[in-house]
Amino acid sequence: MRVISGTLKGRRFQPPAKIPARPTTDFAKEGLFNILTNQRAIDEESFLDLFGGTGSISYEMGSRGCEKIVLVEKDPKSAAFIRQQSEAFGLNIQVLQMDVFEYIRSAGYKYSLIFAGPPYALPTLNQIPGEIFEAQLLEPGGWLILEHNPNHDFSQHPYYKWQRNYGTTFFAIFEQP
Repeated sequence: MRVISGTLKGRRFQPPAKIPARPTTDFAKEGLFNILTNQRAIDEESFLDLFGGTGSISYEMGSRGCEKIVLVEKDPKSAAFIRQQSEAFGLNIQVLQMDVFEYIRSAGYKYSLIFAGPPYALPTLNQIPGEIFEAQLLEPGGWLILEHNPNHDFSQHPYYKWQRNYGTTFFAIFEQP
């Protein structure tokens, strides 16, 4: 795996075997960051990465200048890897090893950008946008980006903005009014 752009462009990282993660493909990650680069000021974002997995999205944000990054990952092996890799990359990523839904309900902080890359088979995947907006985790104008597969449709959600797909990887974008 690699960082696509920014100060860490081309740097590789290798997550340990058997961590329970489905990393976002480079193709999808490039598409996502093209959108973010053209529509958001990445270096000014306060960023929350839910279901952190390998940390790939957070490394990309940090490489592009984002300084306020909080990552939530429940799996202890994954969280330890992300801490170690963040340090190796010289990134200041706050890694919280805990349940994502528990964090959402207790956060008490507003972010300008939230990325959620849950397991596609997560039974509560459809509840993620509602939980985040109910907890008021986004600043006005803030975005939630939810990675999912074609089996989900969020177009009827009141804060749904639009969607992009890259093969079988879909990103639904929601905006806090």
